[in-house]
Amino acid sequence: MWAAGRLQEYQVIGRHLPSEANPTPKLYRMRIFAPNEVVAKSRFWYFLMKLKKVKKANGEIISLNKIAEKNPLRVKNFGIWIRYDSRSGTHNMYKEYREMSRTDAVEAMYQDMAARHRSRFRSIHILRVVEIEKTDDIKRPYIKQLVAKGLSFPLPHRVPRTSTKKIFSATRPSTFA
Repeated sequence: MWAAGRLQEYQVIGRHLPSEANPTPKLYRMRIFAPNEVVAKSRFWYFLMKLKKVKKANGEIISLNKIAEKNPLRVKNFGIWIRYDSRSGTHNMYKEYREMSRTDAVEAMYQDMAARHRSRFRSIHILRVVEIEKTDDIKRPYIKQLVAKGLSFPLPHRVPRTSTKKIFSATRPSTFA
């Protein structure tokens, strides 16, 4: 499923099919991260079956919209609440990421969970994704260090440009000056 492409965010709205007993059933809206629309619909039915006992055979999707990022060129901090199944049980978790968009943060979370906890795409349920506006609300130290004032990354190994006149030199250039 991961090889299908980069993740996109979809808003899926669905409901139980109308019947004589319930002519106007409740609408259920979910924000799903998936590589394409087919996987988004599938994940919607998966979660709706678990939460409300509505399956694809007796339900319908009202709308499916792709959600675009408002500011895709600005770096933002994101908090993600997840529930995942490990070999020993089900765990709740809160993680923070510094990325350009919600989908980038979710992709980073899937990569991080695969690396640190060996968890698969299918065993991770995203509960909430929130952009953290205030730097005081950031909890994790590995994100806090990136929002410090006056943060600079030194470039210790600068290679000087050689002029076009002289190709060979009698002395070796110093790159640490």
